[in-house]
Amino acid sequence: MSDALPRPRRLVRRGLQLAVGLVLYGVSSALVVASGLGLGPWNVLHEGLAERTGLSIGVVTTLTGALVLLLWIPLRQRPGLGTLCNVLVVGLAMDTTLALLPGVRALAVRVVSLVAGIVLNGAATGLYIAAGFGPGPRDGLMTGLHRRTGRSIRLMRTAVEVTVVVTGFLLGGTVGAGTVLYAVSIGPLAQLFLRLFAVRESPSGTRAVAPPSPERVILHP
Repeated sequence: MSDALPRPRRLVRRGLQLAVGLVLYGVSSALVVASGLGLGPWNVLHEGLAERTGLSIGVVTTLTGALVLLLWIPLRQRPGLGTLCNVLVVGLAMDTTLALLPGVRALAVRVVSLVAGIVLNGAATGLYIAAGFGPGPRDGLMTGLHRRTGRSIRLMRTAVEVTVVVTGFLLGGTVGAGTVLYAVSIGPLAQLFLRLFAVRESPSGTRAVAPPSPERVILHP
């Protein structure tokens, strides 16, 4: 990939990365849900809330994202275009995919759905974050806590995800092998795809998107 893409082309590419990344994020989340083998931490909460409220998991995802944004205020976290698009697009893409997917019964097919969903989620995360338009609500919550408390990203991410999983489980969300697999693999996958999809600036422009370490991935605006 060239390090000197003209500015208009960089902007177009970043916009496409954001759009495709967010749609694929919703699709990948739907694949994990459809597997029935356990959900990602936030989707455990989303499913539990969906069970309690009668709303679709996609609608709950959207509403939860909007509510999490309110927690940004005391953390002094600033949203961007990617933040707003994340709230609006991911839930819709997730609901649409779940409506189109056939019922999955065979264990082998469910395992494939789970693994494909996790890998695709890592790719989607890399795409949308590397676009550089701002973190999603949940990522922003973690970075905001990191900045306000001085604690490491790893600690803040773990604390938030454990809290979310426990709350979701108590509300009726599905915790299983997929939850554990997602938790241990999504960081390395996101880092891999962040480096792969990074849009680098020209030498006279701003810094490259791809950061050097997993802890700094989530800190990029």
